[in-house]
Amino acid sequence: MSGHDHSHGPSISAGGMHRKRLLIVLGITSTVLVAELIGAHVTGSLALLADAGHMFTDVAGILLAVLAVTFASRPPTPERTFGYYRLEILAAVVNAVLLFGVAVYILWEAWQRWNAPPEVEGGLMLAFAAVGLVANIIGLLVLRDGAKESLDLKGAYLEVLGDMLGSVAVIIAAVVIATTGWLRADVVASVAVALMILPRTWTLLREAVDVLLQATPKNVDMAAVREHILGIPGVSGAHDLHAWTLTSGLPVLSVHVVVADDVLADGGAARILDALADCLDEHFDVEHCTFQLEPAGHADHEFRTHA
Repeated sequence: MSGHDHSHGPSISAGGMHRKRLLIVLGITSTVLVAELIGAHVTGSLALLADAGHMFTDVAGILLAVLAVTFASRPPTPERTFGYYRLEILAAVVNAVLLFGVAVYILWEAWQRWNAPPEVEGGLMLAFAAVGLVANIIGLLVLRDGAKESLDLKGAYLEVLGDMLGSVAVIIAAVVIATTGWLRADVVASVAVALMILPRTWTLLREAVDVLLQATPKNVDMAAVREHILGIPGVSGAHDLHAWTLTSGLPVLSVHVVVADDVLADGGAARILDALADCLDEHFDVEHCTFQLEPAGHADHEFRTHA
């Protein structure tokens, strides 16, 4: 019986490679948050307050993301052999929960204001919303590339995107109020912000929970992996095949590979291991692979819950 550990590429979480991007966006977002809170107070706009509330969750979420990727870069310990990679995923879950809470609050407040909309200063509301829109566009450009690789950055990206769309809704409402005096436009814009937040929140939460539940990575076809393994000369079977995501950008795989007795007796274990590593490296996007080679019949001595 032989074990082999195969890794290709640096074991750095995707979020950790983009920490500087998060810090830049954190600074921009914090500044705009203060501006929008002042604007909401001065103008009396619920839509602007909603956008500021969403911006607050951005600040909290991005701060959590920065802390998560900072801890994730710490080396493993005997107590935490995988290090702190999963903190990035936990931060994504917290982001999603915060976003959901903000959306529910906005909808509730909008319901309260619909029958008795307060006075809103449309001109000032437009100015503050425009500042938020510009800041959000800058934030999206900073985070765009990293969001393709990291759930944490994707969470931050979706939050800023929601903010940008929210700023657009606030600008439209401000124009309507300034030109027609229809105060319910502020309430409508608030509801629009909430409805834009909710589906993105669900997407982020679902992906983060999939990682925590060790679901198979979307880009790994387990049937194809098994087929490739069984296609290697000398391999007669495979069981306990598992693939999961450790954190964003770090899919991993482990499998017990049954090898013909004569191959093991002739010292063919090294050749089989190299063939397995080369095969998975070439055909599948898996960062880290662990193979256990064993003779036929050994599986009968193992406790197995999976095929």
